[in-house]
Amino acid sequence: MSHPFEDLPTTPTSEEILDKAFSRATRAGGAKDGVEAQQSMLMTASNIVSDNLENVAQSWPTIDDLNPFYVELADAIVSDAAESDEQRGIDELKQHLSRVSWAGRKATEIRQEYEGRLVRGDKDTARKLRKQAFARMADVVEQVADDLAAVSTARDALKVLPDIRPDEPTIVVAGYPNVGKSSFVNRVTRADNEIAAYPFTTTRIRVGHFEDGRIRYQLVDTPGLLDRPPEERNEIESQAVSALEHAADAVLVLLDPTGNCGYPLDQQLELRDAIAERFDVPVLTVANKSDLSTDVEADHYMSVTEGDNVEGVLDAAVEAVDYELELPFDEES
Repeated sequence: MSHPFEDLPTTPTSEEILDKAFSRATRAGGAKDGVEAQQSMLMTASNIVSDNLENVAQSWPTIDDLNPFYVELADAIVSDAAESDEQRGIDELKQHLSRVSWAGRKATEIRQEYEGRLVRGDKDTARKLRKQAFARMADVVEQVADDLAAVSTARDALKVLPDIRPDEPTIVVAGYPNVGKSSFVNRVTRADNEIAAYPFTTTRIRVGHFEDGRIRYQLVDTPGLLDRPPEERNEIESQAVSALEHAADAVLVLLDPTGNCGYPLDQQLELRDAIAERFDVPVLTVANKSDLSTDVEADHYMSVTEGDNVEGVLDAAVEAVDYELELPFDEES
């Protein structure tokens, strides 16, 4: 599984739940007579309502148990996808799920309250009581209609998360546009790079993988996030950068000393300094296009187009990550 939100099922609307519950209840009641028919209808409708609502809540992972990367990123995405300021954020999503779960339990309580009363009356009384129970169940489901809609919106946004795995050693590639980030990622990683977009950006990120010493590393190129000064990011994008802080084990900041990328070198260095201040991991300055210019102080120089020292930069990134593979061992040996 790529991420904890990938397999979330479609969230039904309140109308869909009630239509399904009452139509099936009608069919169930039609197969029986008298009080027994009303009991069957009550049981069928209650089970469908409670099962559908509880399934919505229980299909979600426990947010507090997730890696902080996913919590921060989900918070940003849910905030961006919300249809109103009152629905924003992961804490609000947890409240929506809690209310949906409450409604599922309430439907069961209504059934339990009425099923004993049904058997004590005649057919007409049982029908009236069953109708009362249906009305109360419908009211409960309608109370969480907005909650179901908010959960559905969050689910649709989170299902398309890019495949970034915070438990794998991760190297984030940053720098202004056109400095060679995508070319570098494509050159040093496998051909099956994933190209995807965060829901709140119009640009597409690249996630590539390579192996070194039996360890799989992921390289993440983040256009739309770490390719411009912090003051130019909106609140949602800044929160996504916070999420990347939890995933990153090292950051490569690529520079173009020629300035042909369209951004002066001093601006590129200011972005590098802001990233180094933000991330509490090794941040390596890498001057690309070394075949054209090396007129900048950097930790490493390379030319992706010429293939010059590309592997050296990758080796330096691996060394900066300093990840050790955990191997099983026998304590007695």
